[in-house]
Amino acid sequence: MPRHRLVVPDTVEYLSILDHQGNLDQELEPHLGDEQLIELYRAMLLGRRFDERMLDLQRQGRIGTFPPIKGQEAAQMGAIINLRPSDWFVPSFREVAAELWRGRSPESVLLYYNGFNEGTLLPAGQRDLPMAVPVGSQILHAVGLGRAAGYRGTDEVVLCFFGDGATSEGDFHEGLNFAAVYRTPVIFVCQNNQWAISTPLKKQTATANLALKALAYGMPGIQVDGNDVLAVYSATREAVERARNGGGPTLIECITYRIMMHTTADDPKRYRTEEEVAVWQERDPLTRFAAYLQRRGTLDADRRDQLEAEVLAQIQAAVERAEQQMAELGEPLALFEHLYADLPPNLRAQREELRTTLAAADKEVRHG
Repeated sequence: MPRHRLVVPDTVEYLSILDHQGNLDQELEPHLGDEQLIELYRAMLLGRRFDERMLDLQRQGRIGTFPPIKGQEAAQMGAIINLRPSDWFVPSFREVAAELWRGRSPESVLLYYNGFNEGTLLPAGQRDLPMAVPVGSQILHAVGLGRAAGYRGTDEVVLCFFGDGATSEGDFHEGLNFAAVYRTPVIFVCQNNQWAISTPLKKQTATANLALKALAYGMPGIQVDGNDVLAVYSATREAVERARNGGGPTLIECITYRIMMHTTADDPKRYRTEEEVAVWQERDPLTRFAAYLQRRGTLDADRRDQLEAEVLAQIQAAVERAEQQMAELGEPLALFEHLYADLPPNLRAQREELRTTLAAADKEVRHG
């Protein structure tokens, strides 16, 4: 038999609506009103300022290690605003802006990063899963939720976030394969921030882009400018509508960048250059969106200053409430109290290590 070329009709598109300076492609502009746009801008601003305040608190020894989100606000907010309260939100560990949008309090986040169990509590009925630290493990949970929604005949959809590093995990392949075969209503949002801790994307995959992987599983895939909140919004909206109407899953690759470190325990200067970071700082999603809103006449300097003041006051109040709660709850050592009547040796050792760390941190704070 002669060798011949197989015809593969599927393609992967790239979507961008705002360029790096915030100039608009008018043909692609989504239908969002002024109030919706301001609400979206405020949510991105809250995510940015809260992230900055958390970094200050961590450096002062007032919270523990955390993963900053700076630079990825558009990829999160453009996707999450498409969900209804009855839909499911499945985060990884770098989606604080999206979590706040879904109703998580900032003080809850601070409690979590200080080691308190109370920081993992969600309001009853909230359809958000807790953040998943093991890379990619939440993908399987999302697919299970989607399968259950289809089995029950509801119109719920599931939005699942993960990073580019997760696409090298077995959970990614198993999850996307099952989701496509059973047409589960799951939208897979990959925040490709270029680095899986210190591993660059070129060592994650040999394919031209991550969105292409959708074709192998038999689902739609699209690559978007992840620092363009309008592009992420439009791509996710289309995927959500398709999933809600029985069209199955979609893979969305958001091209973005982690401006800060992987976590506050990491030193990115050991594996990437300042020149590379500078290029992405010029593509800042918040600056770009603000420029668009100003040209549109939706945001002026006074309104921008007002939003800044509101957000900073909200964060300050949350910090004060969180520190008051932590003082009332006592030391995080309580997390060892509800597992065993008699702690095994390894957990006793961990408890003593934490006790020593907390004592050292307290001493450092008291000495400035």
